[in-house]
Amino acid sequence: MNVIRQIALEIRHRSLNFALSWLAISAAVALFVAFFSAGQASKKETIRLMRDIGFNLRVIPRETDMDRFWLNGFSEHTMPEHYVADLAAYPGVSYNHLTATLQKRFSWRDREVILTGMAPEVIPPGKQSSQMTFSIDPGTAYVGFELAKDLDLKVEDRITFGDHTLRIVHRLAETGSQDDIRIFVHFFDAQNILRLHGRINEIKALQCLCTGEYDHLDSMDQLRTQLDDVLPDAKVIIMESIATARQKQRFMAERYFSFVFPLILLVIMIWIGALAFLNVRERRQEIGVLRAVGYGSGRIAALFMAKAVMTGLAGAVMGFVAGTVLALSFGPRIFRVTAAAINPSIAMFLWSLLASPLICALAVFIPTMAAVYQDPAVTLREE
Repeated sequence: MNVIRQIALEIRHRSLNFALSWLAISAAVALFVAFFSAGQASKKETIRLMRDIGFNLRVIPRETDMDRFWLNGFSEHTMPEHYVADLAAYPGVSYNHLTATLQKRFSWRDREVILTGMAPEVIPPGKQSSQMTFSIDPGTAYVGFELAKDLDLKVEDRITFGDHTLRIVHRLAETGSQDDIRIFVHFFDAQNILRLHGRINEIKALQCLCTGEYDHLDSMDQLRTQLDDVLPDAKVIIMESIATARQKQRFMAERYFSFVFPLILLVIMIWIGALAFLNVRERRQEIGVLRAVGYGSGRIAALFMAKAVMTGLAGAVMGFVAGTVLALSFGPRIFRVTAAAINPSIAMFLWSLLASPLICALAVFIPTMAAVYQDPAVTLREE
């Protein structure tokens, strides 16, 4: 009788044991696939949400009076516009989402307003990223909540600053901050209105702290030393609370998944190993008879190991399907921002086909070896 037929008869004869083992490995693969698929979305969503906390680097003119800077929220001094391109081209700093702004507070329609010109984001060479802030077309304006409400400004209304006319395209929602009295315009429109051609008063950026523990002092010293070379007339401010919160959240998400995956794997291996031990224990006399009639230990061990491999393959297929369905069903409800990142993975399926039989074989190896190498005379004497 060949090995495959023996395994088929064994599965049919002990269908409950096979079903429990198959269920165990299927559950393991399903949980792993679901956690991995959702985990990828979770990591991306964590990065996206932490990114949306706001910029954590602010580059301003060196002569800025810091008391007035914190009071007004921006510098009263300016620096050359080409600093943005210089910073983007500098290879030694870890950052992204460079955005130049030009801001000034003045009286308009008997109200204190802050005119904020925003340049399109600049992505440094070699980096890819989605846009962090909204973009404004030339000749248009976004109006803050309080201004729009008090002055009864509506979308498509025209507003004038001297000889410059802009069209309102958006009324911003209430933020409870200075943004409620801002008028956001395109960068070039702000330069023309304020007659500050080729000037900016701030560069905002997002520093990427992707590896290692966050060390504020070392990071600040290194960053300031680097920027002294490329932007001699500027200084950098790091928003420590934002940077630290972003970094801690990302580390927490990574550590969580690195803990969950091995734990699931360990529990499933113990489950399969316990089932294998019970199966081998029930068949001790049968193994003794097979050895007594001439079956070698290797042939008997091969039967158990081959059955484990078949169980692993069947569990891999079923588990991958179940895990993918779980991830696709519940993942988008949890991770709404990065739901598109949850997709069936062929690579994960291939890894499941490779890892599941190996895990099953490892789980049954010890109880199998303990049984087949026991003296058949001792085994049969117990009968």
